[in-house]
Amino acid sequence: MSAPRFRLNGCDGVLPGDPARSLLDILREDHGLTAAKPGCRIGRCGACTVLMDGRPVNACLVMAYRLEGTEILTADHPEAGPAVAIVRAALIDENAFQCGYCAPGFVLALAALLNRAPEAGEAEIRAALTGNLCRCTGYASILRGALTARDRLRAARGATGAEPGGPKPSGSQLPR
Repeated sequence: MSAPRFRLNGCDGVLPGDPARSLLDILREDHGLTAAKPGCRIGRCGACTVLMDGRPVNACLVMAYRLEGTEILTADHPEAGPAVAIVRAALIDENAFQCGYCAPGFVLALAALLNRAPEAGEAEIRAALTGNLCRCTGYASILRGALTARDRLRAARGATGAEPGGPKPSGSQLPR
């Protein structure tokens, strides 16, 4: 069996070694990407959230053999796309987090939702975040940040006439 080929943060990659290794371990140990955090390691906390083909997934549950032909985007990527930047800024402006350990997972989950459903309401936002836990806040500030991000993305879309999330930098697209 040949090593799986995939794209990681806009670059081609080949996964060395054991096909049963978790994507979380591969990201952190082989690629030095630390935004995806080890938390529960059973897919319940969202600390290790990454985007796989534009959908949020728990990197602790994705094994290497499933990566063939996929596009993986982590919160480590400096040009993850306009939606990620806007969500990140809105969460910061709303003081959404205290320690920040869970922040990358929330950012990617929200960016994926708002790319898919740019007019998402509070109920949709809450549903999209059910897989992400924060031990520091009461979630009100995270929800405020999500609504602020939605409104900012809407305003950016209206100002440019572009699709939700705006144009993506080449080589570092936020997958859909």
